[in-house]
Amino acid sequence: MFTESEDEEQIIERVAALDIGKAELVCCVRMPAPPGKKRRLQEVTTHTTMVGSLSELANRLVGLGVQRVVMEATSDYWRAPFYLFAAHGLDPWLVNAKDVHHLPGRPKTDRLDAVWLCKVAERQMLRPSFVPEAGIRRLRDLTRYRVDLVGVRTSEKNRVEKLLEDACIKLSVVASDIFGVSGREMLDAIIAGERDPKVLAEKARSRLRLKMAELEEASPGCRLGTFDDHHRFLLTRMLARIDQTDRDIAALDEQIEAHLVPFADAVARLDEIPGIGPRAAAAIVAEIGTDMTQFPTPDHLASWARFTPGIKSSAGKTKGNGSTGHGNRYLARAICEAAIATRHTQTFLGVRYRRLVRRRGKKKAMVAVGRSILTVIWHLLNDPDIPFRELGPQHYDTHVSTKAKQRSHIKGLEALGYKVILQPAA
Repeated sequence: MFTESEDEEQIIERVAALDIGKAELVCCVRMPAPPGKKRRLQEVTTHTTMVGSLSELANRLVGLGVQRVVMEATSDYWRAPFYLFAAHGLDPWLVNAKDVHHLPGRPKTDRLDAVWLCKVAERQMLRPSFVPEAGIRRLRDLTRYRVDLVGVRTSEKNRVEKLLEDACIKLSVVASDIFGVSGREMLDAIIAGERDPKVLAEKARSRLRLKMAELEEASPGCRLGTFDDHHRFLLTRMLARIDQTDRDIAALDEQIEAHLVPFADAVARLDEIPGIGPRAAAAIVAEIGTDMTQFPTPDHLASWARFTPGIKSSAGKTKGNGSTGHGNRYLARAICEAAIATRHTQTFLGVRYRRLVRRRGKKKAMVAVGRSILTVIWHLLNDPDIPFRELGPQHYDTHVSTKAKQRSHIKGLEALGYKVILQPAA
């Protein structure tokens, strides 16, 4: 029995496609066939990526009545054409290069790539990538740069620990954080020339003073002379880099707060979700925006974020391990950290994590709870009038059937080596 297909048969009459490089781009335009002709018209031109050349190209495309301009997400080179064409009233589409593979065995040049992309676009066989509005893009630049700076600071701290190990100074064995108040005073004193382990240990604060003897034993390099001018020079530069990075992160935090003002309500609503704090909420808003019309359903958002297993089946068999694939790493970082943060909470998400981690392991539990968090996020942002409602830790107990509970308990006991025989109570 025939059924209606979901294919969009209509061909876009006037479409353009760009193959973008750093210095130049190739533009292919396809137009309707002239009267009495069957073949569509096609023009392929090369332009520089300078603003003046892009403006001329945009004006020409507007004059030709082009309905859509499609371009691949090539590094960051797509940004200037995309923003400029949108400002000229065109409809730019950014597409994933993986969705536009050329047929294997065919020649590959910039010109042929542009023609192929244009042909695929005119048949509506592409889907656009999510490009947020300008305010979200600026916020995203700040939050992503902050994540990168935190990574830079962590790398520099690791270098400090390796340097101290090379100098036979093992402060990290005794102190959980050598960059806290006590640790920094000791490091600054070492740079200043102090070499007496007892004097260095006296700089310990709070509970670290209970480990005075261990601190003295951890600094033999100062007494033996293995910490020399070479180590002193490197340690000075490394600590200066860490301090400067701290100041840069603080300045970024101020800018992020200022850019969050228009999205304060959305951040406050996300902050109500267990595991999500103000900083994570800001990162999530920066990555997905607040306009959920980009994602028709929560499943669309979860799929875009790569928190759903891939489906690969053939001959009635499912292949692969259900890997979710690689998505937005900044969003994944925020969501996964939120999922892990729920594990000790007495909430629905916390119970869900603990139930899953026993059966599936930490990674799968993290992804599953992350998807649940994304579902909650979608509903809160899609309808600002819907309040967040915590289901509570007893939700599973009140909604899971008695037989399901029996199966779960029996399976757990059998895993411990017991044989279970059920008998109703008298």
